Amino acid sequence: MSKLTLSARKIDDAGKQRTQCAVLPIFGDGKLAGVAKDLDKANGGSISQLLSLGDFAGKAGQSHLLPGTGAAARLLLIGCGKQADMDSGAGRAFGEHVAKALAGLKAKDAVLFLDDMKDSDALRELLPYAARLVTTARYRYNETLSKPKPAAQLGKLVVSIGNGLSTRDANRLLGQGQQTGDGVNVARELANLPGNICTPNYLAKEARKLGRKHGKLTTKILDEKKMRELGMGSLLSVSAGSDEPARFIIMEYKGGKAKAQPYVLVGKGITFDTGGISLKPGAKMDEMKFDMGGAASVFGTMSALCELELPINVVGIVAAAENMPSGRATKPGDVVTSMSGRTIEILNTDAEGRLVLCDALTYAERYKPAAVIDIATLTGACVVALGHHASGLYANKDSLADELLAAGTQSHDRAWRMPLWDDYQKQLNTNFADVANIGGPGGGSITAACFLARFAEKYDWAHLDIAGSAWTSAPKGATGRPVAMLTRYLQDRAGQ
Repeated sequence: MSKLTLSARKIDDAGKQRTQCAVLPIFGDGKLAGVAKDLDKANGGSISQLLSLGDFAGKAGQSHLLPGTGAAARLLLIGCGKQADMDSGAGRAFGEHVAKALAGLKAKDAVLFLDDMKDSDALRELLPYAARLVTTARYRYNETLSKPKPAAQLGKLVVSIGNGLSTRDANRLLGQGQQTGDGVNVARELANLPGNICTPNYLAKEARKLGRKHGKLTTKILDEKKMRELGMGSLLSVSAGSDEPARFIIMEYKGGKAKAQPYVLVGKGITFDTGGISLKPGAKMDEMKFDMGGAASVFGTMSALCELELPINVVGIVAAAENMPSGRATKPGDVVTSMSGRTIEILNTDAEGRLVLCDALTYAERYKPAAVIDIATLTGACVVALGHHASGLYANKDSLADELLAAGTQSHDRAWRMPLWDDYQKQLNTNFADVANIGGPGGGSITAACFLARFAEKYDWAHLDIAGSAWTSAPKGATGRPVAMLTRYLQDRAGQ
């Protein structure tokens, strides 16, 4: 996919700007002013004529495409509602509408006129968000299609910013949004790949490829022999039934000071999940290729981080395995020993994500991290609790939870904090091991997080359950969440 050229500049005479598509916000205040008035004049009054007919009134959510009669070949009018009501929510809705409308046109270049948006704070929020959405709207899945889908037509977008921001600031914000969008697309592509292509070894190769591309990123891959030497019996219990060997992937980005504590991202990388001996129902089992959505989000965030060149140290860890039933597979009732030395009774082999993550969380201790965040499509219970709009957030430190919630709000990749109370821990008690891997039907997402919390006691830790947010079933496809939230969180830690 060719890269979109995105830039901001000040355009003195909008009516003389040559472009295949002029995109213009129209406010529902009943009057044309500023750039809208200039473009109306340059196009023979076509905008004011449209408004006089009453079919388009500049209401939020409205759009209309007019053929241009001046320097612009098309006029794409996007309704914004009243300018006084143009808050961050309205700005996001406008950005979403622009991205969707441009994706449906054959225009190869466009100019987005934001000169009449006077609120610089709203503009600062809109620019990276719109850039991200325009970038993600260009994504096409083609890997396993005999006839590729038509590529996105738009190759260049210029944003005219008037005096609301400096050109330098505007270009920086657009770049941040585009690089985040590219990271989202990386995650979507990996998660969309079928399980017979995207295996643990495939993810390992992708990590090496990312390391070769970026000088500040180094990669290390541990095979099953090395995992056995480290005592990762919990992780290896998941891959035991598969012909595909597990891989433990470490990506270290060194953009900060040498001795600065790193932030660690840990991704669940179950490249296909049958449930193992606790076999899942057949309906929708194909969607279990998305069970490595947490791993995909780590890859996407690390990619965005490298492109942004943030002055920060970050470690990405992916625990990759395939969960299959066979004569070698782990059985319900088996007891395994984790890297931490804790023993685990596996009561349900379909609760495998926490089994690979617990060893990864123990491994993360060696970095003496500033914070550790694990990301996993962990429980159907989280989907029941929160649906598909919010990711579930658990944390052992209030400040870390607040930082992630704020990053989610700012990026509109939101999470909702769930309880991590000791009251739930007793549900994991068992007579035959230190801990059971499930805690019964009640509070399933919470007890899964409580299980992980036992392996993350030595540092600040958060867990994101993205079972409801990592993909959609209609239309079927990966969302790339929570790359935007994680990237924003790391930008905040880096002071950008």
